Amino acid sequence: QVQLIESGGGLVEPGGSLRLSCVASGRTFNDYPMAWFRQAPGKEREYVAATFRGTFYTDSVKDRFTISRDDDRNMVFLQMNSLKPEDTAVYYCVCIAEKTYWGQGTQVTVSS
Repeated sequence: QVQLIESGGGLVEPGGSLRLSCVASGRTFNDYPMAWFRQAPGKEREYVAATFRGTFYTDSVKDRFTISRDDDRNMVFLQMNSLKPEDTAVYYCVCIAEKTYWGQGTQVTVSS
């Protein structure tokens, strides 16, 4: 059974940092794109960042977020700096293989 499990979410003040982690189990994801999406309250789920032969970001997080992966451990990370209240959302780890696999999500709340 394929599973993606996120961790690292929490409550942080504006300007703070968090590092999200995602560990994949049930198969190897080395040859596939890995990504982070997020969904804020009352909004549609949106793409945040992806890694596959390079790294890619949505404009709103460029220069603040960094996506990385450790294929030896089947993990992907999202380092989030200079967090803003509008970054508040549930963050999902995604693998785009022969089908798209989603994690359960981890809550990130940016508030003073």
